[in-house]
Amino acid sequence: MIEERANRTTVRDGGGFEEAAAYSRAVRVGRHVAVSGTAPMDDGVVLHPGDAYAQTQTAIAKALAAAAELGARPGDVVRTRLLLAVGCDWEAVVRAHREAFAGIDPANTSYYVAGFIPEGVLVEVELDAVLPEPPR
Repeated sequence: MIEERANRTTVRDGGGFEEAAAYSRAVRVGRHVAVSGTAPMDDGVVLHPGDAYAQTQTAIAKALAAAAELGARPGDVVRTRLLLAVGCDWEAVVRAHREAFAGIDPANTSYYVAGFIPEGVLVEVELDAVLPEPPR
């Protein structure tokens, strides 16, 4: 669901946690698009249990889809953050990131976190994009 108000457009998946925590999947203000931590889930179910590579691919695809709803393309991504569960196969995670962003090469921070809600999530992806200046 897309909502617009006073120079701010939001995308929400409609999940219960968005309501409980009062956040949006993605927000656009001006040319800047920010995508919240995006887990590899569908209808409350963790996808690809135990597979850090597939979870990362799925989370990146979901984050890019949310950004696209607000007009951002993969080439507009300027920063990514990879949040990894402790003990997660970080090499698999960065391989999936490389495949998605090679040639775009956004700024990136990857770090381990104590745990995720829900259990079984190995990685979450955040991203920021800046849309190009409109033609003059």
